Amino acid sequence: MKTTNTLGLLLLLFCGCSAIKASKSNSFTKDQISLINASDSLTSMRVFKITSKTDSLLLRTKSDYIKADPKDKLLQKFVNRLYKTVRDSSSLGVGIAAPQVGILKNIIWVQRFDKEDFPFEVYLNPIISEYSEEKQTYKEGCLSIPNRSDIVNSRALFISISYDTMQGEHLSETVDGFTAVIFQHEIDHLNGILYLDHLEKEINDATK
Repeated sequence: MKTTNTLGLLLLLFCGCSAIKASKSNSFTKDQISLINASDSLTSMRVFKITSKTDSLLLRTKSDYIKADPKDKLLQKFVNRLYKTVRDSSSLGVGIAAPQVGILKNIIWVQRFDKEDFPFEVYLNPIISEYSEEKQTYKEGCLSIPNRSDIVNSRALFISISYDTMQGEHLSETVDGFTAVIFQHEIDHLNGILYLDHLEKEINDATK
């Protein structure tokens, strides 16, 4: 009986470790692979919109961890296609998140208006660790919410973030101003949150 209990405990520990490892898997699902490989790396992807029920359900779903691996050709191809999407003439956004093209992975592109020449940069597994109490106001739009833009008053003036690079580095920095708004907007997407949710909260807070 003691041997059986010990064996069971070992199996439980093994399964638990396997589950943790699986949760940090870099693998895309079959559907995601099919979506990524539907065209070449120079072709943009379809942007998911809240006007579609199926799209909307995916946009409201939390994304998964992605392992940074510079040798992963599929990851590189997806990152390239995601960039092409945000810079497509029909989109021309200042940021985009992987869920917006149907890929539930923690990947975003952000235009850095706080750097010379305003470059676009890609971030894997970005996390906001600190929000300033001081807020800022900007008009926001979203590629997934067509024909609409709204004033959002509740974005933090500055944020502290950590993230992985495509080269596998883990970095952290503090960002402020409009670039901080873009980061907050795109990281929200990774958590299934849209900027409309902030508007709803602002309205509810104002009526209390």
